[in-house]
Amino acid sequence: MENFIINSILWTFALYGLFELIKQIIYMCTYTNMKEDGIYIIIAVRNQEERIEGFLRSILFKILYGKEEYIKDVIVSDLNSTDRTKEIVDKMSTDYECVRITNWKECKDIIDNINDIDKI
Repeated sequence: MENFIINSILWTFALYGLFELIKQIIYMCTYTNMKEDGIYIIIAVRNQEERIEGFLRSILFKILYGKEEYIKDVIVSDLNSTDRTKEIVDKMSTDYECVRITNWKECKDIIDNINDIDKI
């Protein structure tokens, strides 16, 4: 009898955990806009003109010539830089279509509406 009670409790916890997992998956699929396949890299930068080009080129090298084909876009969010960071990233975004430059508010809007990213 004691074994039956312990097994019943364990099965109840297991079913509850499974129910919570299914509920979380349904929530993510229903109420979030992250339904596109692929990985978005979001980089927040401020006053990084000396490092940003090399950093982005290392990521782009992996995307273009490596095995990182699942990376969909690189979104650089400029946090009001006072140097040439935004200009450098803007030039790279014209050279590479997978690089996007935004400010923080636009970046948040992109995250909220990830299904509409190709329209931007």
